[in-house]
Amino acid sequence: MDKEQLQQIYKQEAYYWGKEPNELAKRVPAFIPEERRPGKKLLDLGAGEGRDSVFLAKLGFDVLAMDFASEGLAKARRLAEEAKVSIRTLEGDLNDWMLPLSVDVIYSIGTLQYLHPENRPRQFRHWQDRTAAGGLHVLFAFTRHPDVETAPDWGKNEYLYEPQELESCYPHWDTLVSETAIFDCCSSGVAHRHAASILIARKPT
Repeated sequence: MDKEQLQQIYKQEAYYWGKEPNELAKRVPAFIPEERRPGKKLLDLGAGEGRDSVFLAKLGFDVLAMDFASEGLAKARRLAEEAKVSIRTLEGDLNDWMLPLSVDVIYSIGTLQYLHPENRPRQFRHWQDRTAAGGLHVLFAFTRHPDVETAPDWGKNEYLYEPQELESCYPHWDTLVSETAIFDCCSSGVAHRHAASILIARKPT
C-alpha cells in the first residue's frame, strides 16, 4: 500500500494491524537475554501503528519507532500510553533517512519494500555502520516467487526483493536465521499470498 492509503487507514480509530505483536517480534528476546535489554537502543523501521514497538518496549528496550506515516505514529504513541511504556517516534522516509544515533537492534517487518532498489546498498551500509558491535538486525522482506502473484494492494512505490538479496547485504555479519516463507494475507479485504525472506544477523564484535 502507498503512503496516502496508509494515512487514511491509520486515521481510523481501530488498529488496522491489531495491537498484538507480530510473530517476528516475539523472536527477538531469544537473541538478547533479559538482563542485557535495559538501555539497549532498538530502532523499529516502519513501525506503523506501533504494535511491535510497544511489545519490544515492554521487554525493556529503549525503542525509537520510525515510519513515513504520521497518522500511524500518532496511534503508536497512543498505544504506548495505553500500555504504560515509553517509546520515541520519528517520521522519515527509508530512502534518505539517516540514523541520528547508534543503536543495538534494528527491527523491520512489512516495510523494506519501500526502499528503492538503487538506494538499498547505501542505506543498508548506513544502518550497519550505525549498529553497535554485537548488535542485531531482525528483518523481513517481501520477495519475488514464480508461484506468487503481486498482491492486489501492492503500491506503486513498493519493490520486491530477490530471494537471496537480503542476506547478500550482510556478507560480513553472522547469520543467525535465514528463512523463506509463503503465507496467506487478507490486507485490504482481498485474499492473496506473499513470499518473503527473514534474516536475523549479528554484527561481529
